[in-house]
Amino acid sequence: MITSLRITPARPGNPFVAQVEQISGQKILACYQCGNCSAGCPMSDHMDVLPNQIIRMVQLGMREQLLASKSIWACVSCMTCNSRCPKNVRIAEVIEALREIVLRTNDRRDCLHITELSPETIAALPPIAIISSMRKLTS
Repeated sequence: MITSLRITPARPGNPFVAQVEQISGQKILACYQCGNCSAGCPMSDHMDVLPNQIIRMVQLGMREQLLASKSIWACVSCMTCNSRCPKNVRIAEVIEALREIVLRTNDRRDCLHITELSPETIAALPPIAIISSMRKLTS
């Protein structure tokens, strides 16, 4: 059964779009939904939201639904989506930005310092979250 969602399209200046663009360094509104990223994604069978849908959900400001999706953790950062995008939107970086937003929200800080986390917290985090965090700290 399909339920209708009330969606307010993101406008330039939308805080969620701005946050994702600031962290990822990408122009989210440049994507015109060709689907090339999803067609080439080796993990698409394991995702509840495909890569092009992730970008669209950011464009629409669907913050809560997107940050709760399993797809942002299923991405293996192979960069196939980046190489297939005709608008040069680096989707893998957008997905990493979304992971970072989740980690910041859960940790209530602006950045994640892996050395400050307890062994229990590290054990509970998906490995890609830790890898993504370390990538952000070293880039």
